[in-house]
Amino acid sequence: MKELKIGFIGLGLIGGSIAKKLKQVCPDIFIVAYNRSEQSRIDALNDKIANIATDTIDDNFKDCNYIFLCTPVEQNIKYLSILRDIISPECIITDVGSVKGNIHKEIESLSMTKNFIGGHPMAGSEKTGYRNASTTLLENAYYAITPTKDTDKEKLNEFYKLIETLKAIPVILDCDEHDYAVAAISHVPHLIAASLVNLVKDNDSDKETMKLLAAGGFKDITRIASSSPIMWQQICSTNKENITNLIDKYIKALEQVKENVLEEGSKGVFDLFEKSKEYRNSFSDKSHGPIKKGYKIYCDIVDESGSISKIATLLALSNINIMNIGIVHNREFDEGVLKIEFYDQNSMEDAIEILSKFKYQIYVHN
Repeated sequence: MKELKIGFIGLGLIGGSIAKKLKQVCPDIFIVAYNRSEQSRIDALNDKIANIATDTIDDNFKDCNYIFLCTPVEQNIKYLSILRDIISPECIITDVGSVKGNIHKEIESLSMTKNFIGGHPMAGSEKTGYRNASTTLLENAYYAITPTKDTDKEKLNEFYKLIETLKAIPVILDCDEHDYAVAAISHVPHLIAASLVNLVKDNDSDKETMKLLAAGGFKDITRIASSSPIMWQQICSTNKENITNLIDKYIKALEQVKENVLEEGSKGVFDLFEKSKEYRNSFSDKSHGPIKKGYKIYCDIVDESGSISKIATLLALSNINIMNIGIVHNREFDEGVLKIEFYDQNSMEDAIEILSKFKYQIYVHN
């Protein structure tokens, strides 16, 4: 690790987080970083994360053992032809994009298959940029690794171990298998969430009754509709075949749901909820997926002045940061009149322990 020289093309949230974690694990790693934003370059140098920070991709990268492409999906591909004439024969280029097929095709066309191992850390944040990068962002997050047909087994094993040093969980996948999986569990759900929000928007009354009542379950299942429009436009354009294939299947499934709803006393509706409940309850909560997990609890409070501030004070005195707190007005599906959201699992568990000691009734919904 001490002898490694690692390059970063882009020092945003993901690139910055990987660089910070690597420096934390081994301060002697030499990091050279390219970034268009001058402020991020200055910050990385001041933090002693980058040994060299540059606004050009040049010979500073020629002796790198690894180079991480950490710019938007379509930009990553453009940098490959530049790097091909700079890197050493032993260098491994990797990326952090959420779609793998397009960059693998470009690697093939550039005859760089021996020098590339695709990557996708399945973690993120609503915040962006180097200043929001964190050494813990990738901890316990799945990190998809997509080798090429010419990837050397020893090189793959070394890269696997490097990802483990980030405290991430590496998973080796074929690039096509990866793209189909993330289309189902991330890309299509983002499109569905956005469509559901617009369904309400377009069919609401002038008094905005739907918007007024939208809370609890509806806000939870559409939370990802608040994601970056630019980023998701790019993701959808680079994985369109898998996305449209799954949308076609989803449309057929919805048509069957419609038939079941129309059928009097339909067993199909019962089966739909029973099967989905059983399958969803089998999901693990131990790691982050491409759709960020939320950490929230609900509790009952007396409707009187100062009741919310009392809870907030109890948690603040225990150094527990609250992401969001508010009254649940629509409690058709959620128990507890107050919803409290946290940044991580530990904060949520500590809050449950503290509030339970003060005899608050706590509800946790998975």
